[in-house]
Amino acid sequence: MTARLPKGLLAAALLVVGLAGTSAADVARAEPVKITLVTTNDMDRMEEKDGRGGFARLAAVLAAERATNPHVLFIHAGDAISPSLLSTFDQGAHVMALLNQLRPDVFVPGNHEFDFGPKVFAERMAQAHFPVLAANLRTVDGRRPDGITAGRILVVDGLTIGIVGVTLDDVPELSSPGDYRFLPPLQVAEELAADLRRQGAQLIIAVAHVGLQQDLEFLRSGAFDVVVSGHDHLLTTLYDGRSLLSESGAEADRVKVLTLTVEAGEKGVRWTPDLRVVDTAKVTPDPDIARQVAAYEEKLSGTLDVELGMTSTRLDSRRIEVRSRETAIGNLIADAMREMTGADIALINGGGIRGNKVYPPGSKLTARDILSELPFGNRTLLLEVSGAELRAALENGLSQVADAAGRFPQVSGMTVLADLSQPVGQRVQSIKVKGLPLDPKARYTLATNDFLARGGDGYDMLSGAKVVVSANDAGLMANQVIAYIRSIGYVAPQIEGRLQLQ
Repeated sequence: MTARLPKGLLAAALLVVGLAGTSAADVARAEPVKITLVTTNDMDRMEEKDGRGGFARLAAVLAAERATNPHVLFIHAGDAISPSLLSTFDQGAHVMALLNQLRPDVFVPGNHEFDFGPKVFAERMAQAHFPVLAANLRTVDGRRPDGITAGRILVVDGLTIGIVGVTLDDVPELSSPGDYRFLPPLQVAEELAADLRRQGAQLIIAVAHVGLQQDLEFLRSGAFDVVVSGHDHLLTTLYDGRSLLSESGAEADRVKVLTLTVEAGEKGVRWTPDLRVVDTAKVTPDPDIARQVAAYEEKLSGTLDVELGMTSTRLDSRRIEVRSRETAIGNLIADAMREMTGADIALINGGGIRGNKVYPPGSKLTARDILSELPFGNRTLLLEVSGAELRAALENGLSQVADAAGRFPQVSGMTVLADLSQPVGQRVQSIKVKGLPLDPKARYTLATNDFLARGGDGYDMLSGAKVVVSANDAGLMANQVIAYIRSIGYVAPQIEGRLQLQ
C-alpha cells in the first residue's frame, strides 16, 4: 500500500523560517552561501566520560561555531531521553532541560524517545523549545501528533532549504510507543522532499533516525542532498559526488561540523562539502552547562554510590560483548532475575545491558553501576512457556549475531548449543534446562523483562505466553539485581558454557 501525505496538509506540517531578513522570493545571489551543520545523535549521557562527550563539551562546540559562522544549523538526529542513569528516575526530563539551552534547529525522535511509553514521549516532546520533526509518525487515528511537524523550510540569504525529519518504522519492535504508528520512512521522506522542491526548495536535508541499510537507501535514492542520520552509533561519512550521508557516532564524543558552500544559478544549485570532526576531548567544557550537569549528578550521588558488594571476577558489559557471546555480567543479571523470581530459567536481551564498561576483578559494585547497566526501568515478568516456545525464542535471539543486534540472549538455568553457520531459524542444535534435554511440550517458568514479554526485539513468541507475574506486580530488574548483589556481598560470575556457539 502506498502511504502518501494528505494533500492540503503539507503547509500545516511545515515550519517556514527566514534567516538574515530574506524571503523565499529572493533571487539567487551571485555570492556563494555558506551553511554550517553541527550534528549529533544518540546522546543520552549528560556527563563527559574519559574527558570526552557530554552536554558541556557539545555546548562549547556549538558556541564556537555560532560565534564564527553566520548560518549555523544544530541538528540532533535522535535518541536523547533514554537510556541513562538519571532517566531511570526522571524519565529524561533533565535531557530536555539541557537541550532547550543548546537550542537545536532540528530534532528527530529516535526509538529511545519512546522507552517510557507514549504518555512520557508526548510530555517530553511538549517540553521542547525547538522544532521536533517526524514526518512518518502518526497517532492511532492517523493524525500527526500535536507539536510535531513533518519538516522545515529555511531561507538563508536567498537560498531556500527544505528539511525532512523521519524516524525508523520498527520502533514498536525496539521500544514502547503504544498506539503510535510509523509509516515507511524513505517513502514518506521522498514524497515530502518532492513537495518541498515543488515549493522552491533548492537544497534538501533529510534527518533520519534509521539503521545503516536504510541510510544507504536514503543516500542512493537521489532525493536528498544531505542525509544526517543516527541510531547506529557510527562515525560515518559517505559522499558520492551528488549526495552526502553523515552520522556522528554517539554521546557527542565527536561532533560533525559540515559546511556547505552553495552556489545558485539559473539551472539550480551546486554545492561542495567541507567536513570537520571535532574531538570534544580537545574543547573546554561550557562552564554553565558543566555546573548544571554537576548539580544533577550531585542529586544522585548520595544514594547511588553506596557499595553493594564486590566482584571477584572480571565483568565486561561492552556493547559488542553482550550482543555476541555469553558474558559474566549477563550471567549475573540473568541469575539474579531467576533467583529473585524463583523461575526455572531466565532470558534477557544483551541490548538491554548498556554500561559499555569493564569491571576488573576486585571492583566494588554500586547501585550507580547497576542502574548504568540497566537504565530502561524494565520490570521482570514471570511467564510460563513451552519448550517449543523457548526454542523459538532462542532462535530469534541468535538470528542476528553477525550484526551484533540487541536481541542476543543472555541466559540462566539452561545450556544452549548452536551452530551459527546454519540458516536463521535452524541454528539451535540442543538445549538443556537444569541439565536435562529440553522437552518441547513441557512447561517452564521464564523470568524475562517486560520489553521481551510483549514481543520486543523480535520475541513475538513470548507475547502470547501465560503471564504468571504481570507488569503490575513485577519488580524492577535493576532493583532485583541490586538486592541480589547486596544479599550475597561477594559475587563471582563466570563464563560457564551456557551459550556454546559454533
